[in-house]
Amino acid sequence: MFSKSRVTENPAQPKPATPESEPARAEIPAVEQPAAPAAAAPRQRTAPSVLSADLTIKGDLQTAGDVQIEGNIDGDIRARQLTIGETATVRGEVLADEVIVNGRVVGRLRGLKVRLSSTARVEGDIIHKTIAIESGAHFEGSVQRQDDPLSQGGTKKLAPPATDFSKVGE
Repeated sequence: MFSKSRVTENPAQPKPATPESEPARAEIPAVEQPAAPAAAAPRQRTAPSVLSADLTIKGDLQTAGDVQIEGNIDGDIRARQLTIGETATVRGEVLADEVIVNGRVVGRLRGLKVRLSSTARVEGDIIHKTIAIESGAHFEGSVQRQDDPLSQGGTKKLAPPATDFSKVGE
């Protein structure tokens, strides 16, 4: 049986199959194997956090992982990969490496990769590195390409309220 290291060896320099060389070949995969999982660790994907259709959140969401939204969010969202389901509505700024919109977004979208499916409804500006808009998607706003759309304005600054409600009821 051939190991991976034998397959990648230079065929111009064949090694004789001697008893002395066999132990060395057996040890090469053992040395290389621990390095492979460490290099793959940053690419490892876990299951996304799913916010169901009957859930409404008022506030900002932030994660280093993946999120799938099926409910309603009133606030800003920051994630690695964000999927907005067909039944979902997001009102706020969306910031993610990859954004897939199947539902409704009211607010600015920032993403390295943005995809609007045929069921998407977006009201707001999109700042992206790459974008795909399927036929049937509804979009109202502007589109701007940037090499690094996540670097500017990560979270919007909220203005103070126009009315002071602290004295209501006095």
